Amino acid sequence: MKASSHQVPLRWYLAVFLSLFPLAFPTRAKTKEPPLFRYEDSRVSMACTYTIVVYGPDAKQLPLIVNAALDEVDRIDSLMSNYKPESALSRINREASKAPVLVEPELFNFIQLCVQYSQESEGAFDITVGPLMKAWGFFRGEGRIPWTVELWNILRKVGYGHLVLDPNERTIRFDRSGMELDLGGIAKGYAVDRVVSLLKEYNIKRAFVSAGGSTVYGLGSPPDSDGWEVNIRDPIYPNDPHKRAGVATLRNRSLSVSGNYEKFFRVRGVTYSHIMDPRTGRPVENMLSVAVLTDTGVDGDALDDVFYVQGVEKSKIYMQKHPGAEAFLFLPAADRQWKMVHLK
Repeated sequence: MKASSHQVPLRWYLAVFLSLFPLAFPTRAKTKEPPLFRYEDSRVSMACTYTIVVYGPDAKQLPLIVNAALDEVDRIDSLMSNYKPESALSRINREASKAPVLVEPELFNFIQLCVQYSQESEGAFDITVGPLMKAWGFFRGEGRIPWTVELWNILRKVGYGHLVLDPNERTIRFDRSGMELDLGGIAKGYAVDRVVSLLKEYNIKRAFVSAGGSTVYGLGSPPDSDGWEVNIRDPIYPNDPHKRAGVATLRNRSLSVSGNYEKFFRVRGVTYSHIMDPRTGRPVENMLSVAVLTDTGVDGDALDDVFYVQGVEKSKIYMQKHPGAEAFLFLPAADRQWKMVHLK
């Protein structure tokens, strides 16, 4: 007898068998993540202590990576410091009133970005406040109140509109003598962003970067955690570890804080802070501190100053231009207390 031409293929029986007994064959186990090592180091740079915490699988490489990141902070300090006579920024301050100064691309692009923040905020943020900082004694001084006439003369030297940038020639010029740039309100955030970028190049996925606590960034999250928890200091008792105004959880996010407790002096019971309104030439009043959550340190450093100067109502309007940001404004209240306004 001839065999049937419609024999069922063997693979059909195998498929039926596997469907009836799916557990008959073991599945491949999931790959286990290698153990992570933790490394932390700090260095004084840009007038504060930079601290970097990293996690990674190679314990020997972590110190080298963190050291390279701290070297990057020093490089930026040597580029943007107005305290170091040899820095590129100091050269601009010395020579830009006399003639256009050729500026290297990194610094030129950064100053262009600062001018954009000034334009957007209608001068609430302004890097030409150098003469004001000196007049009020916040540049290597103990603090002083300038005379009214002196302040009028200084205000003639302040204002981003007097800063002439030529993108084609990559030059910067001051159209009034006596002008000076001060990047202290935003350069730390730039350094934090550069460190985060460098860590990513080294394939670091979990890290925490702090520029003296005023600008911090949480990359990824620590092991077994949803993010990096950071305390927001109490604006009345900023140095009391038992008091805090809130807690922020950072995951690929930055926190920037400006407070009147950072640099200040008191005269006859009045506190004068280093945070200036560039348009009036005077320290901002009726604001204790501002904390801002953003995607980058640069954005946070600019916005915390803008919100500090603008106050609550104008900040609500300005926030519409930065829908990804979140801000906490701390204002004075009776009996040495504070009240908070949350914007998002």
